[in-house]
Amino acid sequence: MKQESTWFFQNKPSILATGVVGGPFEKQSPLAEKFDLCMDTLWMNEASFEKANRLLIDRSIQTALNKLSLHPSDIDALLLGDLINQITPSSMAARSLNIPYLGLFSACATSMQGLSLAAALVDGGFCEKVITGASSHNAAVEKQFRYPTEYGGQKPPTAQWTVTGAGFAVVGQASDEGASIATIDKATIGRVRDPGLKDPFNMGAAMAPAAAEVIERHFLDTGMKPVDYDVIVTGDLAWIGHGIAEDLLKKKGLTFSENQFLDCGKMIYAQLDGVQAGASGPACSAMVIYGHFLSLLQMGSIKRMLAVATGALLSPLTFQQGDSIPCIAHAVALSSPVSTL
Repeated sequence: MKQESTWFFQNKPSILATGVVGGPFEKQSPLAEKFDLCMDTLWMNEASFEKANRLLIDRSIQTALNKLSLHPSDIDALLLGDLINQITPSSMAARSLNIPYLGLFSACATSMQGLSLAAALVDGGFCEKVITGASSHNAAVEKQFRYPTEYGGQKPPTAQWTVTGAGFAVVGQASDEGASIATIDKATIGRVRDPGLKDPFNMGAAMAPAAAEVIERHFLDTGMKPVDYDVIVTGDLAWIGHGIAEDLLKKKGLTFSENQFLDCGKMIYAQLDGVQAGASGPACSAMVIYGHFLSLLQMGSIKRMLAVATGALLSPLTFQQGDSIPCIAHAVALSSPVSTL
């Protein structure tokens, strides 16, 4: 069922298992115990950072499959994306998995774009099991979008630190209550919004209007209110963008209780030095949502959450041509399998 921009899933598509893999810096995260594995180096014994990005995808997907004793041949569709040119790490990983493949790009919003589509495929009966997720690699992204880290280039306080990691989920129908980590209830699909900013070192501010709009649209479409969710978490607005989004929502009459409105970009590197305004990258929301928040849903510590991944849809080419930064956000409503609501 569809209401304006929101899909209502009728057949309870569920997240059955996840795989979350991080890099060496992510090992220092206060959320690290919720990750399945953290690699020791950025190179990961590969010949390039881009190939290391591909390895993150492989390890994350295999971890999720192993938890369910599944083989790639048991999966009907693979939906994933990253930030590197033409999402080549994702495509190369798909080549070896031999699963029907849909490559995605919503920048740092790719994780929830994929989860929305995976839920729709399962809910509609087109697939029994789908794997979806997103990845990023700090050194590969810095090299492409800004300057290689070896240059030691200075960054302004508004800049964010790209997460090295990957987060993937197996989506299907739960055979019983205990087999599900979380139920996927709804998905609100965002529209591209461009506030006119051109600074690639201030993406949080650029993405904030798209996040605020999709959150407002979700409540308008569903008739729900902020109080209906224990947690509303954005993807990687980080400290600057998250504050802007909260102000925009307040002007729309949407307010939140303490510790209800959170951001993955603020959480993953909390209290760590050198990350400027916080974290970014497709892996940011994928790792925090699939690692930290899903464990809370599975235990019933939270009953309902709205996961809002945010993405800046720029490229080196558009930046060099002086274009502004269009942005997108997608929201997915998740509920605990032990919820009595």
